[in-house]
Amino acid sequence: MFRKKSVWFVVKFITVLGCCIITPPAHSSGGPLKSQLLDYAGKSFTSTQDPSYLLYDLTLREYMVDRIYKRFGVVLDPKTYSGFDLLEIESLFKCKKSDEPFEMFLKMFPKYP
Repeated sequence: MFRKKSVWFVVKFITVLGCCIITPPAHSSGGPLKSQLLDYAGKSFTSTQDPSYLLYDLTLREYMVDRIYKRFGVVLDPKTYSGFDLLEIESLFKCKKSDEPFEMFLKMFPKYP
């Protein structure tokens, strides 16, 4: 009985240890833009005119434009689309067929001056 318990303890210990070693750091890649974006995690804003919100939106737009360029090779202007539009654009790009042009999806979003 004692031997059986010790075997299970060793198996569980090795499993937990293996998971800790194999699991990558949560925020290891993405560079400075990602870390700047994470500074806003959990914050709430009073309105869309709140200076903190405007900084958050600018950071989100710059991060998303960079991410879309790296993943799909499409150059977008961060001043043209809102941060949330860029999140939607990225999700549509992930679902598009290989023969569909990117411009078809970009026409669906209003451009901001």
